[in-house]
Amino acid sequence: MAESLAAHEVPLVGDFSQDTPDDALAGVRVGVITFPGTLDDRDASRAVRLAGGTPVPLWHDEANLHDVDAVIVPGGFSYGDYLRAGAIAAKAAVMSKVVEAAQASENPLPVLGICNGFQILTETHLLPGSMIKNDHRKFICRDQTLRIENNQTFWTSDFEAGQDIVVPLKNQDGQYVADAKTLKALEAENRVVFRYVDVNPNGSRNDIAGISNERGNVVGLMPHPEHAVEPGFGPSSSGFGTVDLRGGADGLGVFTSVLNKLVGA
Repeated sequence: MAESLAAHEVPLVGDFSQDTPDDALAGVRVGVITFPGTLDDRDASRAVRLAGGTPVPLWHDEANLHDVDAVIVPGGFSYGDYLRAGAIAAKAAVMSKVVEAAQASENPLPVLGICNGFQILTETHLLPGSMIKNDHRKFICRDQTLRIENNQTFWTSDFEAGQDIVVPLKNQDGQYVADAKTLKALEAENRVVFRYVDVNPNGSRNDIAGISNERGNVVGLMPHPEHAVEPGFGPSSSGFGTVDLRGGADGLGVFTSVLNKLVGA
């Protein structure tokens, strides 16, 4: 009969511990919107919580932001992607308040759109361009390497410019398109925030995975940083190399960035 091991004798298979967030971050309230068809609102809320902030649920049909300090428009298939992805959600009552707050002349609201949220932000014209079907016309789900091209936004300030991260990607309408003038402006003004590395998974122009508005408070990206925030449950690789037992948590910096930026403001 095998001999039982004491707790201190059990070999560790990996160190999945995380630093304890600064208590000051808990005072930052980050709204997470839910639309009919939203899939990743709970994941986004969990990411905010793990980063140290306080997630606040926002309902699509309520024109009230409940005094939040930032907003996440999460992924999913709002309204079943009818008409086109994000088109109906862009007309929701809550989005009128998001647009107003994001465009305020003073202290504009930081807004992050992830996947379907990115699509919604283009439909509201908070961000330029549009999202169309992947060039291969198929849904794709994979771990994706991204390069941080701009670390001066509210959502990327905890990264280094040029840093590579790995986060999951899952989309059907993920091809970012814009006219030549818009693309030239995005590149010239350093508004390409995330760029696909090694492979362009959906045909997006200039390998663009995410962009910002001119002021850097509004960012949209197609991949999902909220699915790479907890050691042991993220991708099997990261920008730092292979991670044992699916430990990649590269996406957490997106959420700590906005918290630290707002606390330090």
